[in-house]
Amino acid sequence: MTKSCIKCNEKATYFRKYSGEAHCNKCFSNSIIEKTKKTISKHKMLKYGEKIAVAVSGGKDSLVLLDILNKMSERQGSEICAITIDEGIETYREESISFSRNACNEMGIQQIVLSFEELFNDSLDQIMDIRKDKTTSCTICGTFRRRAIEIGAKKINADVIATGHNLDDTLQTFLMNLFSGDIKRIKQSNHNLEKKDGFDFKRIKPLMEIYEEEIVYYAFVNKIPIQSIDCPHSNESIRTEIRQILVDLEKKHPGIKLNTMRSINKILDNTENISEKQLQKCEICNFPSSDKICSVCKTVNLVSSWKD
Repeated sequence: MTKSCIKCNEKATYFRKYSGEAHCNKCFSNSIIEKTKKTISKHKMLKYGEKIAVAVSGGKDSLVLLDILNKMSERQGSEICAITIDEGIETYREESISFSRNACNEMGIQQIVLSFEELFNDSLDQIMDIRKDKTTSCTICGTFRRRAIEIGAKKINADVIATGHNLDDTLQTFLMNLFSGDIKRIKQSNHNLEKKDGFDFKRIKPLMEIYEEEIVYYAFVNKIPIQSIDCPHSNESIRTEIRQILVDLEKKHPGIKLNTMRSINKILDNTENISEKQLQKCEICNFPSSDKICSVCKTVNLVSSWKD
């Protein structure tokens, strides 16, 4: 029996196992936009008139976030800008940068593109060619990307940095920090916090309560391009294993991801007894750091040692 959309009674094209909802394409897209609005409102992510720097890699998540925030921007009174980071990954990054440029041009959104090579002297491919220890590409890439996005946000005088992390990403990160015993980093991910002392920007994740598969379908319905290949370095991280565990659990127990996210939010709302890392200025670059030397400068020094 063909199901009908619960909103308009048209033929349904998407069925949410965890909620029992059936949607046509139009109502499905609207539901994702509304979910994003509720997440932003619930966690007080944005204030009227703020300038938002969207980290746009050109992948599905960041392009969907850009599309949704652009549709919301008029009511929010917000200015949207895009920051794209070229890590220097041959055959992979060229396609996504092309997607991001096309999207920004179509929406009339200002975009700046910064590269690892211009900021840190080496592309990720060059670093991987000389790597001499077990430091993962994801560790190096994540460290440099966060700093590069901050530099881009400063260039355009943004108030907020928005990233396309979805529900699956958020759960994976929480579990990775939990398994590594990094309780302080878990506290730092509290979504209700205002801009942290010592930092220039508040970081927000408007898609953090939306399933990855729903973002994929939103991209399909709205003709947003999806990158044809995965990052060649993606399997170095434990994240891949955790992702698969969560996927398998969701198949057997629909809704388990959402329930876990609700539990995480409750945990994050009760972290008063966990002391935060005290910030200071890095002795080399003057950016905020929990140590005398920040993780970016440590990574730059590590890469330099591999060249000796």
